[in-house]
Amino acid sequence: MLTLTYEYKALPTNEQIQLIEHTLTLCRKVWNFALRERKDWLNSRKSSVNACSVVSEYIMPVDIPYPNWAIQCKSLTAAKEQFPELKTVNAQVLQQVLRKLETAFVDMTRKKMGFPRFKNRYRMRSFVYPQLGKGQLSRGNQIKLPQLGWLEYVKSREIPDGFAVKQARIVRKASGYFVMLILECDVSVPNPVPSGHPVGIDLGLDKFAATSDGELIERPRFLKTLHRKLKLLQRRLKHKKKGSNNRHKLTRKIARLHQRIADTRKDWHFKLAHKLCNDAGMVFVEDIDFRVLAKGMLGKHTLDAGFGQFVSILQWVCWKRGVYFDEVNKNYTSQVCPSCDTHTGKKDLSNRIHSCPHCGYITHRDVAAAQIIRNRGLVQLSEVGRVLDIKERRC
Repeated sequence: MLTLTYEYKALPTNEQIQLIEHTLTLCRKVWNFALRERKDWLNSRKSSVNACSVVSEYIMPVDIPYPNWAIQCKSLTAAKEQFPELKTVNAQVLQQVLRKLETAFVDMTRKKMGFPRFKNRYRMRSFVYPQLGKGQLSRGNQIKLPQLGWLEYVKSREIPDGFAVKQARIVRKASGYFVMLILECDVSVPNPVPSGHPVGIDLGLDKFAATSDGELIERPRFLKTLHRKLKLLQRRLKHKKKGSNNRHKLTRKIARLHQRIADTRKDWHFKLAHKLCNDAGMVFVEDIDFRVLAKGMLGKHTLDAGFGQFVSILQWVCWKRGVYFDEVNKNYTSQVCPSCDTHTGKKDLSNRIHSCPHCGYITHRDVAAAQIIRNRGLVQLSEVGRVLDIKERRC
């Protein structure tokens, strides 16, 4: 099963905008109520059986079960009789809010994520229609959604043949409203086969990327170019009264500036990924957890570069263009000579030249690291080939 997500700029009418904002408000209320219900249940179970804690007490009866997704969905259905406002929103949309909350609690242990937070009017920005009937896209650049009716959008690209629209998500951004269509096709696409010219890529802050072919790519300062303007707007924000219209207008202006920075960064990442795939048959990168780097001393510059987003985009572009993509071990890539494969020792960050004392090979430090990444990728492929060959012989 192949799944794609296409994003289009929506052109809602004034009535549809009011319905979208009304839906987001109710989704936020359902999220906050369900989260409070779960927190109260957890707090009531913190005390020991034979002692009463100073911090928390049994504020709920002992026989009340944990409010999971199924129980909260039943409670939501019963709450519609007491709160008729909940009937004005599609039932599946509210159920998906509870489903997302359930996923957030599961991710606390599965992905080591933080505890879910309450959402204000700025944090709840999207809702999803999990099921769409047939004939929802029969009007060219319009899609029919429950309660919203026919929603017009900018059809920047056609939906591929053989794909069916399974879900639709409405997203509110600083620049307007967007509709994200989740497409599915019952087809199995194999991964690209390793062949062609191998390229190793080393990512860094001095140079954004260095390839094993000797190409050095400068790191654009996406945030630095607009940092002065952003700083002035944020300085004005602290003098605005909370809840006022002036503060709301200024918050939207800051959000548009942040989105401009993010869109510029993402566009540059896509263009660079396509450029690297033009002359490459195999691409290798380091298996670095960039979330750890983002918490260090150079975290601001690391987040501005967006290394994690670039690696994800590069992997997607390689798969789409039939280029083999793989990750290699990141350890000691700058301490090994790519020519003679000997350990040259640790280098200071100020030393940008690789000079091997054994074989005399001299090149840029990042280029040497990229060549090590390429060599490790080729060795990794050869080891996989040996294992497969041994298995075939045994069979």
